[in-house]
Amino acid sequence: MNIEDLITDKKIKLTVARMKILEILKDAVKPISYDEIKGDLPMDKATFYRNILKFESEGILNSFEANDRKRYFELKKNPHAHFVCIICNQVECIEKINLNLEKYQISNVIINGICPKCQ
Repeated sequence: MNIEDLITDKKIKLTVARMKILEILKDAVKPISYDEIKGDLPMDKATFYRNILKFESEGILNSFEANDRKRYFELKKNPHAHFVCIICNQVECIEKINLNLEKYQISNVIINGICPKCQ
């Protein structure tokens, strides 16, 4: 996935801040919060969230709030569920879930429980 093409295809102005956010999300193996990446960002929190809102409105990324009251972000790829541990707040992607929801258009599924590490 080419970040520059992703931005220009949506007719969004290409900026260093936007490139950096999308590069970080592209390299992430799971959804990440602002707190996890703020040290790698050349911008303040307000600029980060302004860009995130733009990306969400353009359908470039997904976000959700976990038990720790933090918002987690990931590039929009294939639809999948997320598992959030209620003890350690670890977030994991779940690629396959066996639910018959063929007639529904699902945008987000969050499963809360206890991860194997905390059991």
